Amino acid sequence: MVDFAKLEPMTDAEERRFVSVVAAALADDHGDEAKRHLAAGRPIYYSDDRFGDGIVKEYPDGRRQLVVFRDDAEVVLRAL
Repeated sequence: MVDFAKLEPMTDAEERRFVSVVAAALADDHGDEAKRHLAAGRPIYYSDDRFGDGIVKEYPDGRRQLVVFRDDAEVVLRAL
């Protein structure tokens, strides 16, 4: 876990640089890490604008579920 109390606030310039770097990384994302997780037998989680009421959980076999997290527990809303 990250102790956010130990993080220093960013200056405006540092925040702009951070946002720029993250935006560039996201724009260049081709899903390679997600593919590695699936190939290793682990599910992945991602958002999909079509399902605003939860998060998509995709299994290596292609099954997908809509899930939410409540009280530190994963709750399956429905199969997709």
